[in-house]
Amino acid sequence: MLENLDRALAHTLKEEGGYVNHPSDPGGMTNLGVTKRVWEEWVGHPVDEKQMRALVAADVTPLYQRKYWNATRCSDLPAGLDLCVFDTAVNSGPGRAVKLLQTYIGVAADGAIGNKTLAAIDQFKNQALIDLINGYCDSRQAFLAGLPTFGTFGKGWTARVERLRAEAVELAGQSRP
Repeated sequence: MLENLDRALAHTLKEEGGYVNHPSDPGGMTNLGVTKRVWEEWVGHPVDEKQMRALVAADVTPLYQRKYWNATRCSDLPAGLDLCVFDTAVNSGPGRAVKLLQTYIGVAADGAIGNKTLAAIDQFKNQALIDLINGYCDSRQAFLAGLPTFGTFGKGWTARVERLRAEAVELAGQSRP
């Protein structure tokens, strides 16, 4: 649901935080969840640490909308699930976010949301949507737990998934007729 983009963006930006360059993070130099590589691709030229540190939410919002929200068709997803898929796309990539969803709902995991994926999602109504959100968050947690950097970042990732779960369930409940 497009009207949820602002809430999803606020949630994810809070989770991502500001500038970091952790030696164990394969993303390297990152600000507001945007890696140096992704930002350079977006702006079309190399950037330095000073430019990365200077990023603000208004700078990265168009990137987040196009590369993550639109790429995973979050506007076509039910409230709450849109937040889950968006936050996962930012954290683990759009393809991974969609494949986790597709695997959980039992459709071919091709990494692109199409008519078959949307039709399968439509089967989840009311309480079943909450079950879908919880199952998706469980799948995301299992994926993260299998990463080699889980020992370093796992506690924070686990807390992030639980905060996401709570907000997504709340958002789904607010959208019911």
